Amino acid sequence: MLRRGARESPFFVGRRARNNEPMNFKKLKQAEAAFLASYPLGFEDPEIQVVGKKHNMIRMVGQVQESFGKARFKNSRVIVEDMARYIGRSSMISLFEKPKFRDLVRSLNSAESEALSSGFSNMLHGEQQMGFETVLSILQSRKLAKWSLLTILPVYFHPHDEVFVKPTTAKGVIEYFELSDLPYKPQPSWGFYEAYRRQILDMKSRVSSSLSPNNAAFTGFLMLSLRALKA
Repeated sequence: MLRRGARESPFFVGRRARNNEPMNFKKLKQAEAAFLASYPLGFEDPEIQVVGKKHNMIRMVGQVQESFGKARFKNSRVIVEDMARYIGRSSMISLFEKPKFRDLVRSLNSAESEALSSGFSNMLHGEQQMGFETVLSILQSRKLAKWSLLTILPVYFHPHDEVFVKPTTAKGVIEYFELSDLPYKPQPSWGFYEAYRRQILDMKSRVSSSLSPNNAAFTGFLMLSLRALKA
């Protein structure tokens, strides 16, 4: 492991470039080994289970999947109010952002509610990029374009396919694991999300399945690994 501020040897950098690795695989395996040394059962470890209970992931997944099934998108006002309700319940959204999103929903006129509902439907069930950009444009109109608000509900609805983007974690993962050609951008965009999701799913496929009962858990493992490195 390199000391903070130390430079990686030219030999190792060159070797990564020649192998076209999308990340520093050695660092990923080191993080996996360190986590499993502390928690041999991964996310089934009793100590981790205690921490996980506060997130109510199984319950949230079930409720969000039931409320936002394709057939449910008939009343746009109900949909956007449910979006605010589940965002308000999420343990992964800050206490500052929850009321801001609730106020955004309350401020929407009927056309805006329809646009937000339609965009969200596309994110889950249709043209995902179109849906992402529609929802983003509405958040931008209220100066509330936050990665967390854009990505939390899809990760509950598709827990093995979508990823939750928490800015501090995303920046740390990109820097420490040296994700190639993926500079972090605070302004949400489909291009970054698609590339980041692809990299996270690739990383997930290279470690023990005990670290990824769902994608939120896997990014939680990465976050805990980064914290341990700073301790």
